[in-house]
Amino acid sequence: MLTQTDFTRELRRDRLVAIVRGSDPKAALASVLALAQEGVRLIEISLTTPGAEAVITQAVEEIGSDAVIGAGTVVTEQDALRARDAGARWMVTPALDKGFEHAVALGVPVLAGALTPTEAVAAMRSGAAAVKLFPASIGGPAYLRALRDPLPDMPFVPVGGVDAEAARDYFAAGAVAVGVGSPLLGDAAQGGDLAQLRVRAREFLTVCAAGADA
Repeated sequence: MLTQTDFTRELRRDRLVAIVRGSDPKAALASVLALAQEGVRLIEISLTTPGAEAVITQAVEEIGSDAVIGAGTVVTEQDALRARDAGARWMVTPALDKGFEHAVALGVPVLAGALTPTEAVAAMRSGAAAVKLFPASIGGPAYLRALRDPLPDMPFVPVGGVDAEAARDYFAAGAVAVGVGSPLLGDAAQGGDLAQLRVRAREFLTVCAAGADA
């Protein structure tokens, strides 16, 4: 079982959460496999993807220990249960809602969505492993830097509009990791170009490796 300590260690080491949200389950799975082959370890599969549970289950079976598969967009109690039953080892919520409460109750590490200082503190006090700063694009790296003035030890993971250039700025502002969807995936999870996904994955991994020294 993945513990909170294990999960936060992965975040701080790899610095990248790949967010797979697609319209085609086969393409979503192919994207997950390509990401894992390129060395991306933390891969979130959104439950809004058709057949998401099957994608999670098959990804876990095919990838094994080469990546740590999580479930995203966990909003309700049922979402948390079906993600757990599919084999997700960690979960991501957009907010501090029922999905967050039940994911914590299940004992899996949770990357909890929050935007304000009050929400971030509430998330950590309620059992989150780290805070998904969402939507990060509203305030950008300057907002993260401002948040960290009173909350210097809080593990923030900006999500929303994070491209490679923004990732560098977020690391400089103190992010422990970044969550990246379309700037990384492009159209791959809709059946698009997997070769270009691999190119972008290598670029982000390079940026995140450099961010470890920021």
